[in-house]
Amino acid sequence: MWGNHIQRVKIVINDNIIEQVTDFKYLVYCISEFKSDLEDKLQTYNKINGAIRRQFGKQMNKETKLIIHNITAKAALKFGSEVWVLKKRQKQRLEAAQIKCLRHLLGTTKLDTEKNQCIRGKKQEHRI
Repeated sequence: MWGNHIQRVKIVINDNIIEQVTDFKYLVYCISEFKSDLEDKLQTYNKINGAIRRQFGKQMNKETKLIIHNITAKAALKFGSEVWVLKKRQKQRLEAAQIKCLRHLLGTTKLDTEKNQCIRGKKQEHRI
């Protein structure tokens, strides 16, 4: 790719033309020139957190919900993250998704006007 122009090449192996694609999934990890894998991970993270909210709601204590969050949602979000190169906006989106989930799990709302540091501190208190 040169600038904003995609350079198309024709690759032939054993008289078979290899298709040129801009992205593909390999072992659940999206490899792409244009789209960040973070978008897919955030979507999955939000789906898992929504399922935790719907299934467990107020029936389960905070510690147990945090354990389930760490085992499922957090693990799904972090898988493959060691190769991410994040821009400032992407870091902000990642943090916003995490804080939104933690606020719900800990039972606080934005109307409570608690700062994000307080929310993270409460999470540490409930950590087992």
